[in-house]
Amino acid sequence: MTDADGRTSSLGPEALPEGVYRVVFDTAAYFRDRPTFYPEVAITFELAAADEHYHVPLLLSPFAYSTYRGS
Repeated sequence: MTDADGRTSSLGPEALPEGVYRVVFDTAAYFRDRPTFYPEVAITFELAAADEHYHVPLLLSPFAYSTYRGS
């Protein structure tokens, strides 16, 4: 679960070791009063170094999305 800014501060290097992870965004709930083409968006990514900072943004509209590894 994320905060109002879409971030999670409770996860850190000690909580997530190196490995492959998946984050699933419930976009249907976000667009609850509007039609959306993607009811959910799953982003699978690899943490190659547990001690690095990872920022995984999701840019979202009702009919498109984009993601990248942020800084």
